[in-house]
Amino acid sequence: MATLTLVSLWFIPFLICFILIVATVKKVPTYEVFVEGGKEGIKIAFSIIPFLVGMLVSISIFRASGALDYFIGMMRPLLEGIGVPAEIIPLAIMRPISGTAALGMTTDLIGTYGPDSFIGRLASTLQGSTDTTLYVLTVYFGAVGIKKMGDALKVGLLADLCGIIAAIIVVTIIFAN
Repeated sequence: MATLTLVSLWFIPFLICFILIVATVKKVPTYEVFVEGGKEGIKIAFSIIPFLVGMLVSISIFRASGALDYFIGMMRPLLEGIGVPAEIIPLAIMRPISGTAALGMTTDLIGTYGPDSFIGRLASTLQGSTDTTLYVLTVYFGAVGIKKMGDALKVGLLADLCGIIAAIIVVTIIFAN
């Protein structure tokens, strides 16, 4: 355990030094390249802001309208019939939309049911098994000007569905009483 802690403590500084040494040996103007990368990063950050605001407003409308609660009410009998706790539904819906909202829901679930409960473990596993597909498509594809993202959306949501199903199966097999 001490070795792992030591490696994790020194890995990033070592990697940075290694990159700088290799760049210097190859005669790359490291400072100028670093500054240019910083400029590009700031431009990208500013270009992402409108898409980010649009996504956050959409999420707020979805939650405040009651659409999420309505959907949960419709799905509850079906999911409880197959042994999936209904408390996990909002997280499964929100995770492809917003990582921050999903993390907040995961925190609430763990706070309510405990980290070692079935719901806590399922929430944690689901959080790590899926991605913020709609956020990624909206913000990053929008920032670089990609207009046609239908196939990426389908594949991303399918991957999220597979992650949700896999999380439910794995947590049920490993942690069910």
